[in-house]
Amino acid sequence: MKDLKNLTWFEDLLQDANNELISQGLKQGRKCAAYICENTPEPLLNLPGCFSVRLRAPRTGSMEMATYYLTSFLCEYSRALLERAIEGGFNFADCLIAPDGCSMINRCAENMELLHTMDGGKDHFFYEHMEIPMKADDNGLNLYVLQCRNHILNPLRDHFGIDVSDAAIRKAVEEHNRICELIRAIGEFRKGDKPRITGYEFSVITMASYAAPKDLLIDRLEKTLKELKTRKPDEESPYRVRVALVGSEIDDPDFIKLVEETGAYVCVDRYCYGSFPGREPITLTDEEDALTQICRQYMMRGQCPRYMNTAKLLDRRSYVDELAKEYGADGIIYEQVKFCDPWAYDRMLGSHIMRNEYGYPVLSIDRPYTVSGVGQLRTRIQAFIESVEIKKIHGGS
Repeated sequence: MKDLKNLTWFEDLLQDANNELISQGLKQGRKCAAYICENTPEPLLNLPGCFSVRLRAPRTGSMEMATYYLTSFLCEYSRALLERAIEGGFNFADCLIAPDGCSMINRCAENMELLHTMDGGKDHFFYEHMEIPMKADDNGLNLYVLQCRNHILNPLRDHFGIDVSDAAIRKAVEEHNRICELIRAIGEFRKGDKPRITGYEFSVITMASYAAPKDLLIDRLEKTLKELKTRKPDEESPYRVRVALVGSEIDDPDFIKLVEETGAYVCVDRYCYGSFPGREPITLTDEEDALTQICRQYMMRGQCPRYMNTAKLLDRRSYVDELAKEYGADGIIYEQVKFCDPWAYDRMLGSHIMRNEYGYPVLSIDRPYTVSGVGQLRTRIQAFIESVEIKKIHGGS
């Protein structure tokens, strides 16, 4: 297939945490609300006068300083973020919102604050630490709404004069939904025997939507969607099998590229930073305040292993099964970034259930935060592809 016209532009946005669209948003006088973890409701950070950026640490090398503060037993994502913060790589932000998705994120954000890694010389900079529910029920929703009001809306209003009214929130949801609709429409071209977009290309586009002001992406996303409608797929697919990629935080498109270079097409994504469920539009009615509706939908659709009630645990398996069927996956790669405790337990259980109860071939791996020196990982993926091919030849038995 011919290269997408705007792919290089999207790739460039991901080369550094501080990209050209962030600079453009700041020059417009808007405040940059940095956040960690998918459990932070994005629309609340994209109210008029501010924009959200989900933190990532591209091209991470040594993590020695962060390891000194966090130890080598914490996940590489949390250490990479702290290392980048100490280096001054997040100095574009005007505040940091960090929910307690896990204890490692807690420690990372606490050290960012204690070491004053992001607030040097900035007036009104603030750090906020949210508590989020562990069960999706009415009590959990009440907690979620209270935490979002006290640790997102009120600080944005008090420090920056941001309008946090119900009308302003609904306006932010409209923009959020437009981005979601475009990403989901682009992702539809992954279906079928001859997909018009690679998993790598889709991951780059999706990740860019987390890493820059959303309104500044809409034009390029619309052009990309229009281009895909007439893009001619390859007559012969270079891929041998189709896989669903499931698991923890992935913000490095090179990992998806690695999987696809071995011959496995990543046809659907269920990982933190992906489009499922992160790019699902939010439905609002006039019968209830917008904040409560946003929190309810984030809580009920969330697939984070932090939610430990039985209904949520079972839903995480059925959700993967539904996606795999809809997008025609031949197998599932269950991944987890090294030392991520919540996903380590969920990966072990999920891999077993998806293999033995749902009948999918499953590859279960833990992986480094950055793709480097991964020859052994490449070999494991190649062996998995061969096993899936053999199963297909024998009619899935």
